[in-house]
Amino acid sequence: MTMEIQMVDLKSQYQKIKQQIDAGIQEVIDSTTFIKGGKVNEFQQHLEDYLGVKHVIPVGNGTDALLIALMGLGLQPGDEVITPTFTFIATAEVVALLGLTPVLVDVDYDTFNISIDALEQAITPKTKAIIPVHLFGQHADMDAIMEIAHTHNLYVVEDACQSIGAVYTFADGSKAQSGCMGHIGCTSFFPSKNLGCYGDGGAIFTNNDVLAIKMRAIANHGMEVRYHHDYVGVNSRLDSIQAAILDVKLKYLDNYIRARQVVAAEYDKAFSNVEQLIIPGRNLSSTHVFHQYTLKLNGVDRAGLQTHLQARGIPSMVYYPVPLHMQKAYKDKRYQEGDLPVAEKLAACVLSLPIHTEMSEKQIQYITENLIDYL
Repeated sequence: MTMEIQMVDLKSQYQKIKQQIDAGIQEVIDSTTFIKGGKVNEFQQHLEDYLGVKHVIPVGNGTDALLIALMGLGLQPGDEVITPTFTFIATAEVVALLGLTPVLVDVDYDTFNISIDALEQAITPKTKAIIPVHLFGQHADMDAIMEIAHTHNLYVVEDACQSIGAVYTFADGSKAQSGCMGHIGCTSFFPSKNLGCYGDGGAIFTNNDVLAIKMRAIANHGMEVRYHHDYVGVNSRLDSIQAAILDVKLKYLDNYIRARQVVAAEYDKAFSNVEQLIIPGRNLSSTHVFHQYTLKLNGVDRAGLQTHLQARGIPSMVYYPVPLHMQKAYKDKRYQEGDLPVAEKLAACVLSLPIHTEMSEKQIQYITENLIDYL
């Protein structure tokens, strides 16, 4: 019997909290406070409390969050920003949009996150910032990144768009939430995220009062006082209905994370002794919130496996099939095929399996058995 599996089952998740979600949406409609104020302020405060950060700035989406963060730092055209090549395009996109120079570096094969050796080698006198991406739900090596940033006087903008709720433990034993360790952190509330709304949304985090004031103004057409524009800004805001939805779901975020971790543990158990499958590596300094569960295939026909799974109602995704330095829009004489070999190898062998908060043991068993049967 074929099951129909979802990569992310938002409908079932909604049904469990329907009454609270519907009440929150209705409250916004009744108040007619659709932009700013009201639910946006409530969600902002609750997220600040959850993260233990001084300032949360809700914005329109995760890409806007990254863009506004870089605008807030006042970087100038030609300044270099180092970021990994194995990630979603938005990380480099915002750098290029501002006339800055994206410097793309290789990643760690085990964790998929930015290679510290590659990062150090890429620093030049023009380097002004690092954007580490906490890919798939766990942190890059923030001890090393913050030390490098301090040594070279660089800004750190964390791309926490896939890692909200993950906790990093520094070498000295102190802990921090994802996005709250660098100068600025950014996240996305895209519906499939661990904390996702029912449309687009994002947020910026910082403990720096001056940066917070500036970035909040930039997100609002560059004005702190109405119709007085101190900065070149953009129009990026989280609407009240999405804030109401997120405020409900924030209460369940830790439960959602635990549910994903249970699924990941079951996958690990099923695949750990299968030679053709390499389970996700872990950064022992970080919890993993498993926005994605991503295998590395060893000598497996990926397209054939995906076809086999799809025929049995099991979706799968390739995040990401082309590293940024090989994308047409970002091709540059500085990079040739083979220059960033780990990312190129990963692009050819990664496969992400369904993982979400509503998965049952029966579904997990169905997925793992069908995958192993193909092998």
